[in-house]
Amino acid sequence: MTTLERRLGVRDAVVLGLGSMLGAGVFVVFAPATAAAGGGAGLLVALAIAGLVAFCNATSSARLAARYPESGGTYVYGRERLGEFAGYLAGWGFVVGKTASCAAMALTVGLYAAPALARPIAVAAVVALTAVNLLGVTKTAGVTRWLVAVTLGVLGVVVAVGLTHARVVPLDGSGTRPTGVLTAAGLLFFAFAGYARIATLGEEVRDPERTIPRAIPVALGAVLVVYAVVAVTALAVLGAPRLAVTPAPLAAVVQAAGVPGLAWLVRLGAAVAVLGVLLALLAGVARTTLAMARRRDLPESLAEIHPARRVPHRAQLLIGAVVVALVALADVRGAIGFSSVTVLVYYAIANASALTLPGRGRVVPAVGLVGCVVLAASLPWHSVLAGVLVLCAGALWFLARRRHPPLP
Repeated sequence: MTTLERRLGVRDAVVLGLGSMLGAGVFVVFAPATAAAGGGAGLLVALAIAGLVAFCNATSSARLAARYPESGGTYVYGRERLGEFAGYLAGWGFVVGKTASCAAMALTVGLYAAPALARPIAVAAVVALTAVNLLGVTKTAGVTRWLVAVTLGVLGVVVAVGLTHARVVPLDGSGTRPTGVLTAAGLLFFAFAGYARIATLGEEVRDPERTIPRAIPVALGAVLVVYAVVAVTALAVLGAPRLAVTPAPLAAVVQAAGVPGLAWLVRLGAAVAVLGVLLALLAGVARTTLAMARRRDLPESLAEIHPARRVPHRAQLLIGAVVVALVALADVRGAIGFSSVTVLVYYAIANASALTLPGRGRVVPAVGLVGCVVLAASLPWHSVLAGVLVLCAGALWFLARRRHPPLP
């Protein structure tokens, strides 16, 4: 079997994790999360809950990735620790949910760059980033490094401008409901989910037993700090009622601070940030597709690796083509809830897999498992229903293939 080449160090892995998380979430998710939480106090509690669940998931993923350093992430871990069906369900949910998420991210790029041309720009973005991923994983890491730098620069400008014009806003918790906080945490989890990209690229990381457990917590911790600072700034400038109904909250922050001329910079930064997420996400979905194809859970032809570029070029091209097709149908807000459901199921399987590892350290995966289930169940009912239907369709396909296996 042809394998991928280990070219990524700790710094590259951290950058890919940052690029996967510092994207659309920080620019769009605070508004619906604030509305669901019922106020500023609820938003910050929800952010803490989402961060805690993400930390548990990251810790479990790091332990598993160090033990099974190959492409595929939880698809591989579930198969190795829980059986073929658990691994398949994780891989199916990841590929389907994240492919739809890729389409939503591409549309977000278009909506921020030029709303009237959102779909053509989205298609162009997918085509261009698929081409970058086909050049090799080091090219992906290099481009992501620049995208992360631009994103952090724009967020720094928003925070600096916002804090100079911030006012003391009491964190009113009178409208906060426990169920609303959990729903908000589930939505906010969408903005944390990218750290899995480090694990799904496990076959391309140098010294994975050391690199992956270091890179995932560093990337997650940095993003949690950034999100907390941005959330506090937005609340201090806009207040919870206005934040809850603002479709572009960070652009609204600079406008409310009396610097409307910077709104274009925020819009540009949002587009660049989402490009970073989309680049890493396209690579991660292709690697999970590769892992599933190697085990014949997907067509075996998708397991082919380019002899020179050392990338799964057929899987990457297929994912790019499907995302381009979905751009015509995708809805950004609906994709957030749907993606959160499937990804939370994916991480629930990761935590359950980590519980079977020898040695101590069972508290963290247990908390992560319970947290994933609770947050998934707390999301809007239509998102939960869509996620359940997709997972059931995958389960039926798995059973059908077991009954009528492909010819060797």
